[in-house]
Amino acid sequence: MERENEFRDVITGEEELRDLLGYPSEVVARKAIGSLDDHCRDYIAKSPFLLVSTSDSEGRCDVSPRGDAPGFVLVLDGQRLVIPERPGNRRADSLRNIISNPQIGLIFLIPGLEETLRVNGRAYVTRDEELLQRMQAMGKSPQLGIGVVVEECYMHCAKAFKRSQLWRPESWLGRERLPVPARILAAHTGRDEQSIAQGLVESYTQRLY
Repeated sequence: MERENEFRDVITGEEELRDLLGYPSEVVARKAIGSLDDHCRDYIAKSPFLLVSTSDSEGRCDVSPRGDAPGFVLVLDGQRLVIPERPGNRRADSLRNIISNPQIGLIFLIPGLEETLRVNGRAYVTRDEELLQRMQAMGKSPQLGIGVVVEECYMHCAKAFKRSQLWRPESWLGRERLPVPARILAAHTGRDEQSIAQGLVESYTQRLY
């Protein structure tokens, strides 16, 4: 059964959307390229963090962070890159999605730089030993990698970062005002906050690689 619309005054067609927003400028319309040029490769080499967007065969979406020392993403050539799959919580959301639907979107960030690099393409879960050895960290190779064949990449403007002031420490909340992850997890799982907190510390100190 089709679900009842949960919001009012919903836009349902691109023509209606364009009537409201207009069209991108010539620069924006032309900025996407189909391979990783020297500028994109330099950006990725300096990026310690990216967001990985995937969806399964039925369109259920997931966005997952990946991070390590700058240059941890291995660029093979102008069309291919590999993201190491470091130890996590074993949900394997991104990996399971890729197996059922290879389309992937990436956003690379460099701390302090407000413009980001976006890469879209087709992804594969690889266990190519030669590639995995090239992505060693702390003497350990990842068990798997996410290989991406690049179809589109482009710079994304800084407006979201300027509005959020993300890189301005003076705008950050004090630690006493931050959410407490262990408390949230305890509420969601019905477990004891102290044991959750201890488990997080152990995970972060003993199982990063």
